[in-house]
Amino acid sequence: MPRLYNIVNNDELRQQMLDSGEKRVTLSFYKYHKLDSPEQFRDELYRRWNKLGVFGRIYVAGEGINGQISVPEAQFEAFRADMYSISWLDGIRLNIAIDDDGRSFFKLKVKLREKIVADGLDDASFDVTRRGRHLGAEAVNLLLDDPDTVVVDMRNHYESEVGHFEGAICPDVETFREALPLVEEMLSGREQDNIIMYCTGGIRCEKASAYYLHKGFRNVYMIDGGIIEYTRQCQEKGLPVRFKGKNFVFDERMGERISEDIIAQCHQCGAPCDTHVNCANDACHILFIQCEACAETYHQCCSRKCSDYIQLPEEVQEALRGKAVFNGTKFGKGRYKALRKDESLVLE
Repeated sequence: MPRLYNIVNNDELRQQMLDSGEKRVTLSFYKYHKLDSPEQFRDELYRRWNKLGVFGRIYVAGEGINGQISVPEAQFEAFRADMYSISWLDGIRLNIAIDDDGRSFFKLKVKLREKIVADGLDDASFDVTRRGRHLGAEAVNLLLDDPDTVVVDMRNHYESEVGHFEGAICPDVETFREALPLVEEMLSGREQDNIIMYCTGGIRCEKASAYYLHKGFRNVYMIDGGIIEYTRQCQEKGLPVRFKGKNFVFDERMGERISEDIIAQCHQCGAPCDTHVNCANDACHILFIQCEACAETYHQCCSRKCSDYIQLPEEVQEALRGKAVFNGTKFGKGRYKALRKDESLVLE
């Protein structure tokens, strides 16, 4: 039986991907569907798609599948045929990346999860199949011009910070489960208004729209296929794109450019910038926005403290590991005020 996971060092795999001249297509997909044996399906999927050279991250649960992957361009049609040969995935939409260099993933991971998106909801408490109405790009643009319309970004703060729809409500949250009750509170009194929700590819809005209909909101809509499909339709039909900035993506690219607008700032100097990076100090690794000038000043780190740390001899770093507290030590996502505090590393 073939091994159902990768054992090669991540750094080595990443370098292989960067050195490869192979053209790849980045895409995402999801489908809610009841699976009786998610473990068996997970194993079979890994065997089939590993043979086709698929890289990426796929979550399988009893409620369905959620995937963000890249496929060798030469194997794309074979991959699509293989996917569509699975009866409940036949015809599923593949959200092709808008701004893609083919270097989004470097290995294949197919993981079992309790849910394909962590939402914290009790699905038995409401009808998850009664979802909001899907809107195509043209309908979205028309409804956005209605004064009785409110548009809601169902993503996290670090996603909406670099790009969002004009006039969108952007909840200040780090997780989807935090967003659900907060958005409900923010929409209080607007139960009769048109509510358009959106996310990256549409999956979060599938569950959120059902939840808000259950909570008494009458006119709940979601952008069909999320930001990715909306942008594709606008480009195809020559429609104005009402999304400004970058679409944050959870892969090596960190984002794909939708418009030339830069709506965010460097978290260190405040200059216009929308480039997300992870702190070069692996003991921190916080996600934040950094311009080229600050990257040079801080050695690709989020703070002077982290910059000082990575320049220490390895044995000194090892002695301090677990003792020094950095911006990302608790795995929170970057926030502007937190990163403005520029402490130096104090050695004891």
